[in-house]
Amino acid sequence: MFDFSFEEKITQMNAILDELHNNVAGILGSSIVSIEGLPIAKKLPDGLEDTLVAALTAAMLSLGEKIATTLNKGTLEKILIGGASGSVVTMAAGPNAVLTVSASNDAKEGIIYFEMREATKKIASHFDS
Repeated sequence: MFDFSFEEKITQMNAILDELHNNVAGILGSSIVSIEGLPIAKKLPDGLEDTLVAALTAAMLSLGEKIATTLNKGTLEKILIGGASGSVVTMAAGPNAVLTVSASNDAKEGIIYFEMREATKKIASHFDS
């Protein structure tokens, strides 16, 4: 039937999130979400529901794509939301998933972007296989 198990995919996705958290100081939470807004894997602070993060990510993605298209900015690569207590970054992880990261103000944006790009490549490769 299938040549993979869903548990195996989730384990692989969680390992990618663990690596991301280990490589970037200041990441508070992360989530891999389907483009439909369904949670796939998460590493979130206690009390933060993965279904809420997934729904908000899908809403952000939809609005971001509309803005990028309307303003002729090309394919959406990332969405950055900056707040007084930190930032949220969402990046495409292939055509089927997105990666959302919440970070403190102390986190270095350049390192976040670099490590997120590396993580999104790995995520996308797991869904393409």
